[in-house]
Amino acid sequence: MGCRKRAAKHQLLRVTAIEGVCVPDPRGALPGRGAHLHLDPTCLDLAVRRRAFPRAFRLQGSLDTERLREYVEERAGGTPAS
Repeated sequence: MGCRKRAAKHQLLRVTAIEGVCVPDPRGALPGRGAHLHLDPTCLDLAVRRRAFPRAFRLQGSLDTERLREYVEERAGGTPAS
C-alpha cells in the first residue's frame, strides 16, 4: 500500500479500520474492508503520508495509526516511537 510494490498476500499484513482506528489483522478474520501493507515502518510512513488508509477504507478524514505503528515496529524488530 505505502510503497506500492507488489508482494504475495502471505508477505503482507492485512489492516482494517474499526471506529476510526487502523487495526492490524494478521489472521485476516476481522470484518470490513481491508488494506494490505508490508511489515516495514517505511512502507507504513509512506501510506500515512499519502493518506492511503482513508482512501482504501473509503472513509472521510484521518485515521489513528498509532496501534498499527506499534505492531509494525515490533514485528520489524525496531522499538516503538515514543
